[in-house]
Amino acid sequence: MSDSSTTNFTNPSTFILLGIPGLEAAHIWISIPFCTMYAIAVLGNFTILFIVKREPSLHEPMFYFLCMLAVTDLLISTSTMPKMLSIFWFNSREISFSACLTQMYFVHSLSAMESGILVAMAFDRYVAICHPLRHSTILTNSVVAKIGLALVLRSSILTIPYPFLARRWPYCRTNIIPHFYCRHVAVVNLACADISISSYYGLFNLFSVIGIDVFFIVVSYTQILWAIFRLPTNDARLKTFGTCVSHLCAILALYTPDFFSSLTQRFGHNVPLHLRILFASMYLVVPPMLHPFIYGARTKQIRGRLLQLFTRKET
Repeated sequence: MSDSSTTNFTNPSTFILLGIPGLEAAHIWISIPFCTMYAIAVLGNFTILFIVKREPSLHEPMFYFLCMLAVTDLLISTSTMPKMLSIFWFNSREISFSACLTQMYFVHSLSAMESGILVAMAFDRYVAICHPLRHSTILTNSVVAKIGLALVLRSSILTIPYPFLARRWPYCRTNIIPHFYCRHVAVVNLACADISISSYYGLFNLFSVIGIDVFFIVVSYTQILWAIFRLPTNDARLKTFGTCVSHLCAILALYTPDFFSSLTQRFGHNVPLHLRILFASMYLVVPPMLHPFIYGARTKQIRGRLLQLFTRKET
C-alpha cells in the first residue's frame, strides 16, 4: 500500500482519504461535533418523516416536499459522514476506486436534488400565496409526484458525467486524496492529464443547477413579495410572510455553506487547506441538521404534533 501512492497506474484499486490534512492530531476531537450533528440530522429527519406519515392533516404538497428534503438530507449526510467518522476514529482511510466514484456520484446528485426541492417548495409558496383558491387544483398529488420524479431525473442525469469523466483519466501521480470524501474536484486533480473537460463541466453543472434554481427562487419570491405588499393590512402581510420564513431559512442553511465552500475551492488558494475542507464539511452536515429544527420550530402543525407525542408519553 505504501508504494501505491507513487507508482504509475491508470486506475488505482484504492484511494487514500486523508480526512482533514494538517489537523490529524485533532481528528478525535473534531469527530465529536460532527458525530453529534450527524446524529441530530438522522434523528430530526426521521422524526419529520414519522410525523408527516402519521398525521393525515399534513398530507399536503408543502409537507410532501418537506419529506423529499428530509430523505435527501438523510442520504447526503449518510453518504459521507460514516466514512468521515471511520477515518477519525479507526484511521480507516482506504476507499476502493469504484466506491469512490459511487460516493462522488451520490454526493453531487443529492446536492442537486436538494437544491431542486427548495425550488419546488418556492413554487408551492408562490401558488399558495398568489393563487390560494387554485392551490389544491394546481398542486395535486400527481403533480407533486411528477415534480419529484423530474428532480430525481435531472440530478441523476446531470451528475453522470462526473464519475464517467473521472474514470477516463489516468492517475499516475498519487492516489492520496486530501479530503474526507471523494469530491469531484479533489479526485480529478490527481489525474496526470488535461482535465479541462471535467473543470468546464463542473462549472456548467454549477450554473445549470444552482444558478437556474436560485433564479427561479428569486422570481418566485419577487411575485410572492409583490402579492404580500398588496394585502390591505400589516397583520395580513406579516401572517402571510410568516408562512415563508421556514423556507427562507432552509434556503440560507443550504446555499450559504455551499457558496462559501465553492468560493474557497475555486478562488481561495491562499486559504489553508484544512479550512477549505471544513467549509465543505459544513455544507454536507449543517443543512441536514438544521432543516428539522427550522421546520419543527416554525411549522405549527409539526410543532403541535411533536408536543402531542411528548405529552402522550408523559401521561
